[in-house]
Amino acid sequence: MGSFKSRRTVVAAAIILVFAVIAFRLFQVQILDKEYRITAENNALKYETIYPARGRILDRNGQVIVDNKISYDIMVTPFDVKEFDTLAFCRIFDLDTAFVKDKFREYRLYRRKIGYQSLVFKRQVTSEQYNMFIEKSFLFPGFTGVPRTSRSYPYEGGGNLFGYISEVDADYIKDHPEYKSGDYVGKTGMEEAYETLLRGEKGYNIYLRDAHNRIKEHYKDGEYDKTAVAGTDVTTTIDGTLQAYGEQLMRGKVGSLVAIEPATGEILTMVSSPGIDVNQLSDISKYYKDIVTDPYKPMFNRAVMSPQPPGSVFKLVNGLIGLQEGVLTPETLYGCHRGYVVGNLRVGCHGHPSPINMYQSIMMSCNAYYCYVFRSILDNPKYESVQQGFERWKAYTESFGFGTKLGTDIPGEKAGTMPTVERYDRLHGKGRWRSISIISLSIGQGEIGCTPMHLANLAATIANRGWFYTPHLQKDTPACPIDDRFKERHYTMVDTAHFEEVVKGMELAINYTGGGATATVARIPGIIACGKTGTAQNPHGDDHSVFITFAPKDDPKIAVVAYVENGGFGATWAAPIASLLVEKYLKGEISPERKALEKRVFDGNLMHKVKVRR
Repeated sequence: MGSFKSRRTVVAAAIILVFAVIAFRLFQVQILDKEYRITAENNALKYETIYPARGRILDRNGQVIVDNKISYDIMVTPFDVKEFDTLAFCRIFDLDTAFVKDKFREYRLYRRKIGYQSLVFKRQVTSEQYNMFIEKSFLFPGFTGVPRTSRSYPYEGGGNLFGYISEVDADYIKDHPEYKSGDYVGKTGMEEAYETLLRGEKGYNIYLRDAHNRIKEHYKDGEYDKTAVAGTDVTTTIDGTLQAYGEQLMRGKVGSLVAIEPATGEILTMVSSPGIDVNQLSDISKYYKDIVTDPYKPMFNRAVMSPQPPGSVFKLVNGLIGLQEGVLTPETLYGCHRGYVVGNLRVGCHGHPSPINMYQSIMMSCNAYYCYVFRSILDNPKYESVQQGFERWKAYTESFGFGTKLGTDIPGEKAGTMPTVERYDRLHGKGRWRSISIISLSIGQGEIGCTPMHLANLAATIANRGWFYTPHLQKDTPACPIDDRFKERHYTMVDTAHFEEVVKGMELAINYTGGGATATVARIPGIIACGKTGTAQNPHGDDHSVFITFAPKDDPKIAVVAYVENGGFGATWAAPIASLLVEKYLKGEISPERKALEKRVFDGNLMHKVKVRR
């Protein structure tokens, strides 16, 4: 009997405890928790979202390169809409009546889910349309106008670099619950990379409805209203004037132009051509279909997303590896009689004096010379096999950043391609391939592919005599410090002393006056620049024109790559483009004797040479 009473006492105590917890929780949410009360009373409240101004994007000199302008979204609260003159409404906003009918059919279908919410009906209407609407807004109950900021662009060009913003969709909201329908987000380029800084923080006003659902006043005299917080301005490493000039140089060409400050890894210019017209960026939804169906793929950022063969500029890497491995000295002589011939294999070359040393091989861009160098690296007796020598060669090339993502702050960056022993075993049979089997790697062809950013980084690495900072777009400022990874020096596996020897050859390529130099077109009055031409073989049409350069020789301020698809020899298009960019940056203007060259580049149109699927 006592046991039964004790159990009954325990049960009673448990019931009392449960009711006490429930009572406390009700007291908490109804009396103490004001946030809960606001939510619970939502049917009597109207939330009006205040969208923040998006942060601006500045260039390295503080000039605005992406700005804001006022635009307007037309909002609708379906619950508040009464009968209105559809034709008059459509005339204001240049709409089809079918569009309006479809919208309200959707609102009726989801009326329970929508409730008292306000939705975007028409976004980014013109100021003229907005003013007409305001004058007649009394005719359209349930519709309101909300000021928003859209983007404007003081400089012509840079569409791929800046990127665009657009409204979030259901899939994006699912993965990013901090966003709501009607919010904008950076989708590509800098807008995407710096989204967390640029977006700002939304605010809102809360209004009280009366029994007839009419807006009466601020809820609790605005106690719970929230002020919008503008986004943070982001300072980039880009030189706005130089970027605009680079866009001019690349107009009418397919390819990339990238410039880096060697001492910091800061990207001064990044052009992908053809690019998105900045006039289309502020209203991307209007032009999106045209952009994505353009056969030249203007949304594709070739600078970091288009792995291509590096061509002859890669001879510099093989030369540096040969020097480090001790199989090459600057005085080493090799002969060339219009190519390298072994049995039935022939790697062609242009006519030039023979034999030549390493400096001359860079200056004249000799193919045969680097076939000898490459084979001596892989066939070095200190390695047990060609495969082991290849692995060592591969480690060297990867220390320059090839075959890997550099780790920039640019969305969509690709690693490029780097062959492996396993790949060659599959192609030729395990252990059955030799250095001659992969001889195309000696001149930057074959299975190696790199982005123009890799080649710009190579130019910066040679300018620094053996090290580089990861290229980046964000300027290091107290307000927005850069990630520590951009402050870390990356050293190649080649000693600094060997870079000086390669630099001498690059200096000759531009400045030698005795004949045979391949890059004299890149000579800049009053500036000692160093460079290397490349002609990357292309099985789908004309060869690609490639050129890397840095200047001045002994105090490098800028390192550049120009990669012009189907542009032919490196000296034809890439070298003039890159050297003009260098001169513009270092001197502020183009020398009178090079104005004709500038005009030829500006007027040049190679679009017809590029094969595209239409």
